[in-house]
Amino acid sequence: MDSVGTPPMGSPITMHDTTPAIGLPVKRNIRRWFVLPLVLLTLLLAEGFAKEGSKGTGSIVPLLQQHCTYCHGEGGYSEADLDLTGVTAESLEQDAELVRKLIHALDTRAMPPEDSSDLSPELREEVLIELQPILHKAAENAHSYRRAPIRRMNRFQYNNAVVDLFGLNCIVFTLPERAMRVHGDYFDPSQGKVPNEVTVGNRPLGKSQMIEPRLAGVAAFPQDLRAEHGYDNQGDHLSLSPLLMDEFLKLGQSITQSPDFGPRRVGIWQKFFAPPKSHENESQAVRERLRLFLTKAFRTPATESLIDRYARYVESKLAEGENFTEVMKSVAAAAIASPRFLYLYDKSVPETEETFLQAIDDFELASRMSFFLWGSLPDMKLLTAAEWGELRDPAVLEQQIDRMLQDKKLKRFCDSFPSQWLQLDRIVSSVPNPEKYPDFYFAKYRMSMHMMLEPLLLFETVLIEDLPITQLIDSDFTYRSFKLNQSYGDLSERIGKRKGGDVTVLTFRRVPVTDRRNGGVITNAAVMTMTSGPDRTQPITRGAWVAGVIFNDPPEPPPADVPPLPEESHVGEENLPIRERLAAHRQRADCRGCHEQIDPLGFALENYNLIGKWREQYENGTAIDASGQLFRQHDFTNAVEFKEAILADPNRFCRALAGHLLSFALARELGPADQIALDKITQAVANDGYKMQTLMKEIILSKPFRTKS
Repeated sequence: MDSVGTPPMGSPITMHDTTPAIGLPVKRNIRRWFVLPLVLLTLLLAEGFAKEGSKGTGSIVPLLQQHCTYCHGEGGYSEADLDLTGVTAESLEQDAELVRKLIHALDTRAMPPEDSSDLSPELREEVLIELQPILHKAAENAHSYRRAPIRRMNRFQYNNAVVDLFGLNCIVFTLPERAMRVHGDYFDPSQGKVPNEVTVGNRPLGKSQMIEPRLAGVAAFPQDLRAEHGYDNQGDHLSLSPLLMDEFLKLGQSITQSPDFGPRRVGIWQKFFAPPKSHENESQAVRERLRLFLTKAFRTPATESLIDRYARYVESKLAEGENFTEVMKSVAAAAIASPRFLYLYDKSVPETEETFLQAIDDFELASRMSFFLWGSLPDMKLLTAAEWGELRDPAVLEQQIDRMLQDKKLKRFCDSFPSQWLQLDRIVSSVPNPEKYPDFYFAKYRMSMHMMLEPLLLFETVLIEDLPITQLIDSDFTYRSFKLNQSYGDLSERIGKRKGGDVTVLTFRRVPVTDRRNGGVITNAAVMTMTSGPDRTQPITRGAWVAGVIFNDPPEPPPADVPPLPEESHVGEENLPIRERLAAHRQRADCRGCHEQIDPLGFALENYNLIGKWREQYENGTAIDASGQLFRQHDFTNAVEFKEAILADPNRFCRALAGHLLSFALARELGPADQIALDKITQAVANDGYKMQTLMKEIILSKPFRTKS
């Protein structure tokens, strides 16, 4: 997921906590490439603009060539293998990636470094304004967006697609990646309100939560891994080898041959699998059934030649005396093993096409919308609108988006995106020292069962109730179970205890946040626990999490030759605060700049212990110093002020979240050309009070979502 400004992912921030930042997306080493050139560039721009009042690439390029090629030129040692001697006004307008990196370093105040002269806010803003049209010009010259690679459905999407295609009233196979199991039916977006009390379960951490109606005899294929740059719907791991293709064929057969695959479970049984009525023409009935079935399965109108091929198979088998229902089961099994069903891709642009960018057709748009919001196939209403060419009408498109956002299938988006965005899978491996934190463990269960659900319920509520996305940073409510409330140190009776100890079914109640140290996705117990080691908090890991999740700008892994900070203190360091213990790691020149960016983000959360409980001092009695400066602009002394600092510029968080969502929606990394769209999305959302559903709509209405290369 590559982005800008609040770009999706990355910068070479060095992390030296004992536990690595597992699951963090990886990005190119931006700051290491541009340290010296940007130090000079930003300082010299001040001189250039002040003396000459010149604008655009005409003033920037000469300064680059005159003052930066000493370190970054073919005649020197070419720092970081970056040669700037050949940069011209024309080449800069052809290199959107380079311009994007310049803007990113200035916007995040990564440059110039703290030990050099800084730019005035007015000058920095002026330089950024001058670079924006250059980026737009470079993006236009690139002619296209990055292409989403052809890829198969992941396991989660495959389950959903099969359920929808057959109208199943159960799941196909167990899905541990669904972090939350709903008990009851609280999730109803059409109501615009989440109940004050919900009963849920946690799938990855509770065996009993795996028991739910599913097709007997159907075994799932292995869970798909998250791509290195973000999400499990991206093409890195979604290939389809001949061996896996064979397994999908067996999987399709096991589904239709399951003893549970019958009238009780299959919603389309009478319309597709049951024999035609005696007065019906069998051949004609088969063709009409195939037409509807294959159109939905393959997300585009079934051609006559395709229908003929399937129909001939059915007719030949029936002529051999085989049972009608069994023959149609074979047809269905073949369809869900077909590449037309399994693969997600854009139709190719004709080789004679002169334009590099083209609007996707209505059926491609319908599929993009449904796999984004529902993680599954378009329904017949969406396919019908596509068939009539209505989705190109903005009014109809917005009506369809509203309808989809109010459908219960939106739960699949909530089962997939937020847990990956927040990287909550990391909590599964969190094991706080049981001697120091015995309350984390009860019976044979862990408090993480409860922790994981709090931010997920918050996200769902913000989406369903169309609240401002700022609630994700500093919410005035949260959902708590009795045990989770106890873990935070709240011993009040505002959350009643459920019989059975909240083990198999967890009751969460909505409560107001009266202490702003709580609330939001940053300061909840799940994040604090999964970014800590067994014996101590890890501020650098926490800072890396904030950089990647909240600002969409995650760090690279630390250099291999830098040792991690050990869990136990060295002799003589027992009474040192962790800030001082980490100071040595910031002495290296290749680490200092990165730590200047990431350390304040992690130390802002030091008042939270390993399991998210507030503390004022460390075990050795030294006071905790959570002060810092966000982007060298907003000072803070504690976690509450840190939240305020983030929300002092809500557009930055909005743009970052938009980048995450757009990358998830398009199943690809973002590139420089996408930055223009992110600017427009952010402005539109800001104009509507940062509403969550407005953000979702603007993602779909954006140019990258509705076009292809």
